[in-house]
Amino acid sequence: MNIILDNISGGAKQGKICRIYIKEGSSIKSGEKLLSIESNKGSVDFKSPVTCSIKDVKVSEGDMIKIGDVIAQAECTEGSASAEPVSAKTPAASGSSFNYMSGLLTPKKEETECDIAVIGGGPGGYVAAIEAGKSGAKVILIEKEHLGGTCLNHGCIPTKVLVRSAEIYNNALRGEEFGIEAENVKLNLSKVLTRKNKIVEELKGGIGYILNKRNVRTIYGEGNLIDKSTIFVKEGNKEITIKAKNIILATGSESIMLPIKGNDLPGVITSKEALNLSALPESMVIIGGGVIGMEFAFVYAEMGCRVSVIEYFDSILNTLDSDVIDVISHKAAELGIKLYTGSKAEEIIKDENGQLIVSFTKKEEKKFVTGDKVLMSVGRSPVMNKDQLKKIGIVLTKGNRAIEVNDKMETSVKGIYAIGDVTNKLQLAHVASHQGVTAVKNILGEESHMDYSVVPSAIFTSPEIAVVGITEKEAGKSSMDIEIGTFPFAANGKALIHGESQGFVKVIKDKNTGVILGGSIIGPHATDLIAEIALAVKNKLTDENIIETIHAHPTTAESIHEASLELHGGAIHFVR
Repeated sequence: MNIILDNISGGAKQGKICRIYIKEGSSIKSGEKLLSIESNKGSVDFKSPVTCSIKDVKVSEGDMIKIGDVIAQAECTEGSASAEPVSAKTPAASGSSFNYMSGLLTPKKEETECDIAVIGGGPGGYVAAIEAGKSGAKVILIEKEHLGGTCLNHGCIPTKVLVRSAEIYNNALRGEEFGIEAENVKLNLSKVLTRKNKIVEELKGGIGYILNKRNVRTIYGEGNLIDKSTIFVKEGNKEITIKAKNIILATGSESIMLPIKGNDLPGVITSKEALNLSALPESMVIIGGGVIGMEFAFVYAEMGCRVSVIEYFDSILNTLDSDVIDVISHKAAELGIKLYTGSKAEEIIKDENGQLIVSFTKKEEKKFVTGDKVLMSVGRSPVMNKDQLKKIGIVLTKGNRAIEVNDKMETSVKGIYAIGDVTNKLQLAHVASHQGVTAVKNILGEESHMDYSVVPSAIFTSPEIAVVGITEKEAGKSSMDIEIGTFPFAANGKALIHGESQGFVKVIKDKNTGVILGGSIIGPHATDLIAEIALAVKNKLTDENIIETIHAHPTTAESIHEASLELHGGAIHFVR
């Protein structure tokens, strides 16, 4: 029988095959994915209508496919009643011979040209491609795995879905505090992951739709630089040579594994695996108390897992001000998270019961902590083919850690730009996106420069933390003449309504000019609230500008207003 494409989501009539999940000999159950299609309506998976064995695949990745086309020849293993209509709808062309293996041995070849080729479809790459497409440039985006990159598929978005589920779960457990009586509140991790995957797929489809609307061609495969204007990509059974006037490298980063004995044991995972655990472990050891490590620590602790964190530096989240660290450390203790700071992980051992034992030293004393899983969270390293880059003359940073760029995002080779984590400037999705726009503007003749002095940082612990501009710690090191205004969320009506009274807002100004230099927020909605302080810092607004702006009541944003009032004789709703 033949399996044909009988429907594309959103009413589209045709689309491009971006992924094929089957091959000759595959056994497929009814409802399992056969292929992914991108159309002008978005991205969608086409699933098998029957349980069958694949005999011959009739399509290749990168092919355009329309309703009525044959996807594969198959032998039905069950559900023959369903199989007949599938075969009955087969077009006349389905009888034509097609040697799939021959197609693999003799790849299709294509040569094409474009104004801008972007290698990497993460938040830097796809934003750059869309920005360039808006201008009318001929753009090709090359992505080896999934649109959205690590951020959308294995980072920013899925972690925040877990954060939200943990938050809802804990709110349910606290229901009595809000007058809500509920019994047998349980966490269903399988449903949490299903929701996570649904949100990721929806956003991924949206990106594909926008790229298509901006006339950006997306090629799925690994982009290899042949010379300063040529890229080679193998997409399924097609070999594509691209001649590009300009190239943007946006190849991202990958998790670093601490080089200690036992780092390859089963149960030692990275953030990618931590987002897809089929069952909640009873205990977890996290090596690394930075942003990623602490976000996972709070997620899993709030879900009911016993969490231990081993951090090399003397404090977790060590770049933050001490008062912020104090609040989050206290909350961690409340949740039962054990923090071992000033500690060096040295080895991971598996005992006879399958538990993982992490040995570490703290002040030269040997210590041990056990867990069902060990999450390695010690940073990320740029992904790049160093030999390939050097061959065409691209200069790397000291120690060959990243691609060297100027503030226009230009590399040492004219016409080649680099953005995002591969530059190792600031490994943040929003920085990568801004770098992408900056690169495109310069390519198109509009001079643009990156400014890293006003980059908000968001940490999704519980409570949330957000920082922008100068911190109190940095100001102290440079002997800046500053004034600090703070306001506790315990005195904010909206925070009390939400039952989230921990934390505060801190605003820092230049004592002589009144210009806002930075701020830190720990508490409810901190990651949203930081935008107001970022706007003030970027535009050199003063504390008086914030004070004179009417803030809606009751909102957590009033805390920024009150912290600014603290710089002018005292807040309204709090007295020290």
